[in-house]
Amino acid sequence: MEYRIIKTAGIIGFLMAGFVAQAQTSRQLSLSEAVKLGVANSKTLKQSAAKIASSEASLRQFKDKRLPSASISGSYLRVTQPTINMLYQSNSASSGSGSGSGSESGSSFPKVDQAMYALGNVSYTLFDGFGNSASVKSAKYLLEATKLDAETDRQQVVQNITLAYSNLYKASRAVDLVKENLKQAQQRTGDFKHLEENGLIARNDLLKAQLQESNVQLSLLDAESDLHVTNLNMNLLLGLPEETVLQLDSNSFATDMDAHSLTYWEDQARNNRSDYKSMDLRVKAAEAHLRSVKSEYYPSLSVTGGYAAINVPKFIQITDAWNAGLGLRYNIGSLWKTGAEVKSAKAQIMQLDATKGLLDDQIKVQLYRSYENYLVALKKLDVLAIAVEQANENYRILKNKYDNSLATATDLLDADVQQLQARLNATYAKADAVVAYNQLMQAAGVIPQ
Repeated sequence: MEYRIIKTAGIIGFLMAGFVAQAQTSRQLSLSEAVKLGVANSKTLKQSAAKIASSEASLRQFKDKRLPSASISGSYLRVTQPTINMLYQSNSASSGSGSGSGSESGSSFPKVDQAMYALGNVSYTLFDGFGNSASVKSAKYLLEATKLDAETDRQQVVQNITLAYSNLYKASRAVDLVKENLKQAQQRTGDFKHLEENGLIARNDLLKAQLQESNVQLSLLDAESDLHVTNLNMNLLLGLPEETVLQLDSNSFATDMDAHSLTYWEDQARNNRSDYKSMDLRVKAAEAHLRSVKSEYYPSLSVTGGYAAINVPKFIQITDAWNAGLGLRYNIGSLWKTGAEVKSAKAQIMQLDATKGLLDDQIKVQLYRSYENYLVALKKLDVLAIAVEQANENYRILKNKYDNSLATATDLLDADVQQLQARLNATYAKADAVVAYNQLMQAAGVIPQ
């Protein structure tokens, strides 16, 4: 009976393991692949694309205003028989009436019960104070600025993906290192237990080893929890199924990173920062808008043409009534109403100029901070590489000393903790250096495509 229960439990466990394996799919992912997926599925960039489409539509609207306007209309009317009293009669009509010859027929009015007409008109503005041309230029500048804003958003998305990839890599490596350390702690606990049973070490040393093993187990639980959350965040960022287990490529952090000089990066920023170029275009757009507002001071001149046809059966019929001419319009109220709009447009230009100056200062500070952070990250790589060697050698020496009763268990366990921490720090520094380099490139506006 017990054998059947154990067998059934084993089958159920096997099926559950297979179900979990199917539910969680694993995927190899390099940093470049992550960037491509993130850019393709970014909701931020989709919003940027919608803004570009809106700016393109706005530009099209201003261009369409240059085209001639045309309209046609027509109506068919049913009318009642009108009552018409002729209160005025000509002399000939009066004399004819006095003679009594044909007065009734002469004063009769035709029976009208319907009417039809059709009208067509075409108008084209020859001159409007160059207002529409200025509006088109302003819309073009804004469209280009919107595209540059989208490029800034893309660079930020790339940076966010790189940071998320780095965090996931560090979380994954932390789990691997803690698991490895746990195996060592378990092996050490087993060795200490054997020695304690044989009376070679004090029970207190065994308890210290067991306590450290418990602490490592707790660290592993925290590291695995952090890995699960970071993996989920990466899946959401890339548009992948939430249950996908990502296997990262450590070679993604072996990028050749040339520090260059600060002057080099400053030159790159002046030539490539899309947000700075966008602000410059917005200033030009505001200046073009000012010219558009000033066009209200000028009259507008248009050429017009039209056609009319009228048909009232039994009464009147008009066809081929063509017309053409010029129309001049001037809004006198613009002399005192446009001034406020002009002041508002000038104030907008001043505001944008000030914002541009602030942005220039912010770029310099951001670039300098990113450059310093990157130099520090490079130096940390060298320092921590030496620290790992020192921690490994320190643990080896203390292990030999402990085996020869020249060091305490506390010294050995402390050396083990220092060794694990040094390896974690070196792993983190490797990923942090790539993030710092990408932040420096972003500050200079040269994030790769």
